[in-house]
Amino acid sequence: MHVVVNAAMSADGKLSSRRREQIRISGHEDFARVDALRADCDAVMVGVGTVLADDPHLTVEDPDLRAERRERGDSDHPARVVADTRARTPPDARVLDDVARSYVAVGETAPDDRCGALRDADAHLVTAGTERVDLAAALAELETDGIDRLLIEGGGELLFSAFETGVVDELSVFVGSQIIGGRDAPTLADGEGFVDEFPELTLAAADRLDDGIVLSYTVAD
Repeated sequence: MHVVVNAAMSADGKLSSRRREQIRISGHEDFARVDALRADCDAVMVGVGTVLADDPHLTVEDPDLRAERRERGDSDHPARVVADTRARTPPDARVLDDVARSYVAVGETAPDDRCGALRDADAHLVTAGTERVDLAAALAELETDGIDRLLIEGGGELLFSAFETGVVDELSVFVGSQIIGGRDAPTLADGEGFVDEFPELTLAAADRLDDGIVLSYTVAD
């Protein structure tokens, strides 16, 4: 599986405010770029924190991009995947509607009643890990279901887990022109942090977009 991480952050590396409220960091040009990234992937993944905070839809907005997907034999929208150890995704979340296939990756100790409610909402459950979702195992199962190219959009805990697990092939990040601040505001990679070995990136491109810059990296093996 080829995994692409995409995010938008402020100039000081924050994804949102300390209140975990969604902040508009990029503009129309970057929205179009992200829409094209989604259209080029088999699935889009976020963490449950993003679902609870923003209730994203994770669909392709541009009708021309949807038409291109149909022409190559794909559905209009990529599948949606939520990393959700405790099965906290609301059954009425937009990411679980019927416009595209939806997966929820849960831990082995996720409450049965919550898992049942997600299945009733037509979510396909992937069980991997205990205290937190075993991302490598979850992605391996998704790959057996035909997902070969995955876009991970956040939040910070999931992005850290992706780098920690070593599943990331590319990183694309829009850096906006504002300062958010706050020691408790989420960053690009939260989690426990690295202390000994650090994932190494190679800068592949830097492109001005809206009032910011898109930095594109490849991840060293």
